[in-house]
This record gives sequence, structure tokens and C-alpha cells, in this order.
Amino acid sequence: MVTTAPPDNAQLSGNVLFYSRPEPLSNETHGKIGLRRIDRPFAFAAGAQAVPLTVTEFGVASLSYPIIFAGDRKQPLAVMGITGESNMFIQANGYFEVGVYVPAYIRRYPFVLANDEAREQMVVCIDRAAAMLGDLPDLPFFDPAGQPTDYTKNCIQFCNDYETEIRRTESFVALLIEYDLLDTRKTTYTPTNPDGNQGPPQEIAEYFAVSDERLKALPDEKIRALLDNGALSQIYAHLNSLAGWDKLISIALARQNAAPGPANLN
Repeated sequence: MVTTAPPDNAQLSGNVLFYSRPEPLSNETHGKIGLRRIDRPFAFAAGAQAVPLTVTEFGVASLSYPIIFAGDRKQPLAVMGITGESNMFIQANGYFEVGVYVPAYIRRYPFVLANDEAREQMVVCIDRAAAMLGDLPDLPFFDPAGQPTDYTKNCIQFCNDYETEIRRTESFVALLIEYDLLDTRKTTYTPTNPDGNQGPPQEIAEYFAVSDERLKALPDEKIRALLDNGALSQIYAHLNSLAGWDKLISIALARQNAAPGPANLN
């Protein structure tokens, strides 16, 4: 069950990327505010080098980003930047590059579902610190009668659907672990020194990825199971996405070379 009006003493748990001031959504607290159209709407994600991704996004996301698995939970992530870089795909105007896929995790902001431990249920929250929230909104959260607007209802449905995709993603990752398909992988690149010679290789990231060798070694019945439940196509989307590391490195090097050097004071 999901509610928009938990009691005042509700205890919300969990730390969520981007959400610095989550508040349970209620007409009493947020009846006069809503979403405003602002400049630089995706600025909140400009510093994110990676964001969570659900398995059903793998196909389209693989065209834009490397997809990796990270941490103890083997969380799927869309990689948007490398060491020393922020999100490489958000322009100075606060919009994503044209043609780049925007993950659902980012699109649901400033809404999120959070756990109300006291009532053992999920509650709808907003990040009150979000720059796009304010009075005289273009898209109010509640109508004059105190009921959620169609916009709010659609956002809540999006969050509910996203939670369903999270559960599906957890099942997908559990299957990869059960079949022992994940292996540790490192991505490196070899820089070129100012004298034109190559420098020592530098490590960019260490993460988990599906082992192509282990995948090929699976017995036919397991391959068939992966094919029947749709997991195989998502695995190949992930594997194909790893070629995107070269794009990230190229972007980083191009920006580095385009950066102005120190002024000559002599």
C-alpha cells in the first residue's frame, strides 16, 4: 500500500541519491506548491557519475552508457562520467545531450517512494530541496479541494511502476548470481604524454560484469531458461554497452585537450 499522508511521527528510512530533504507528500504541508518550469531542469544530476538502472532499461540505455554492476548488491548502474569528471551528458544549459537516454531514476525526481517503518508501508515523498518546487507552480500537487492533481497521480503511478521494475531487476541480478555469471572487471586507458609517447595505463573503474566465457559455458537448459524469461537479451545489451567506455574516455580526453592552458606570464 502507498499513501500520501503518513502521520507526523512517521520514520522514513534510507538514503537516496539526489534527495537531500525528502518529505512525505501531503495536502496539509504541500497544498500550495508544485512543480515550476525552470532553467537547467536536470542540474541536480550534473554531478552524478552513475545512476541506478532497471533491467528493462538496458536495451535503450546501452546505446548511451556503459552498464555495470556495483557493490555488494550488484546494483546495475548507467555510467555517465569517469574519475575526475561529472555527468558528461548534461550540457551547460542543464539539459541532456540530444539523443541521450534519460534513466527513469532521474525522470521520477523530485518524487520518490520511501519506507514508513512505523506503519510498514511505502509513502510518497518529494525532495523539498528540489529547485523546481515552489509557490505559484505550473503543475500544482493538489487541486483546490485538496485532492491530488492528475499530474501528481501520474507521478505516483510512475513511482509505483518504478518500484515494480526494481523488484524485477533484483530478480534478474539474483539469477546472474545463481548462474555465477558475474566477474570482476577493470577498465583502463593509456594516456599519451606531451612528448607523444604513451604513459602508463591508468585504471578508470573496477566493477562487476557478465563473463562472456561463463555465459558460453552454461548448459543448454540454462541458456534456454535465460532466453525464455528475456534475461538473455538484457545480458547482451549489458555486454554491448561496455564498448561505451571508449566513448567516455574520448569525451574526457577531448574536453581535457580543449581546456585552456595556464597563461604565459613571461
